[in-house]
Amino acid sequence: MSRLKLTLACGDYDFLRPLINGEIQPQGIDLNVLTMPSPERHGRMLRHEEFDVCELSLIAYLVSHDRGCNYTAIPVFPHRRFRHSYMVKRTGCGIDRPSDLNGKRVALDTLQNSAGLWMRGILQDHYGADLKSIEWWCQEEEDIAFEPAKWMKVKRVPPGKNVDQMLLDGELEAALYPETLPSIKAGSPKVALLFADPKKAEIEYYRNGGHFPIMHTVVVKNKILEKNPWVGISLVRAFQRAKEICYERNSDPRSFALVWVQDLIREQREIFGPDPWPYNLEDNRRTLEAAIRYEYEQGMIKRKIEPEELFFPPSLQRIQQYI
Repeated sequence: MSRLKLTLACGDYDFLRPLINGEIQPQGIDLNVLTMPSPERHGRMLRHEEFDVCELSLIAYLVSHDRGCNYTAIPVFPHRRFRHSYMVKRTGCGIDRPSDLNGKRVALDTLQNSAGLWMRGILQDHYGADLKSIEWWCQEEEDIAFEPAKWMKVKRVPPGKNVDQMLLDGELEAALYPETLPSIKAGSPKVALLFADPKKAEIEYYRNGGHFPIMHTVVVKNKILEKNPWVGISLVRAFQRAKEICYERNSDPRSFALVWVQDLIREQREIFGPDPWPYNLEDNRRTLEAAIRYEYEQGMIKRKIEPEELFFPPSLQRIQQYI
């Protein structure tokens, strides 16, 4: 029996590398892996459905799923990131704590960006931000056009301008951006992080009922899953095995050009346990429920669904986790 030939588009992450370099292959599948930056990958999948399997923004997937897209997720989450270090304020504009964002002009990349949605939700749930009082300035067009909730005050950055320069010029008071802004990289005294010690704030947030935010999931075209329903669990198992190989390599300090790497790994295990990136539904249910609630409240999806509805049912079979 010939193996199914599929193309996977994803990021170049250490726990995907065994899939990327062909060290492992999903059972029954010849996987052609294409690595590329997130904006390119997401845009090509959302607009043109170019790939058989694709690492995709969780938030954009929720929007496209709400509209009846032609692909379905499997419970694999290859990119997560805390976001306190991406919340930026302009110095000298009266922002001393997160709740001081209320009533201010705050920049975003887009409303649909996973990082921005998580930052808005975190600020609302844990730091007293009133999202209804804030004026949101978006840099880019949305990948999928939609009408935000009526309570959201949304503006578009004018052509020829960018949010970083508008922040420096006093046209904005803050930014919640998916990447580190150039002004922060350059050490400009006109801007500063909203949280002076982001790592400390992220650990406290997580320990006080917060989430390790899911940025991306993995989707598979429906026509492939309908014809070959075994593909879902085969892919989950392959992603899981690639992650286990990564963890095994990470246990050897020779694998890193980092002097104190073992201290970092011990600290991570103390906070998250042995697997900070679980690939299943139940360990991610509460985090997925939060993302769904944020999108529903902000008008991006019309129906507040249960997390199970996002995934191809056969792929939800529980597989042995790394220990």
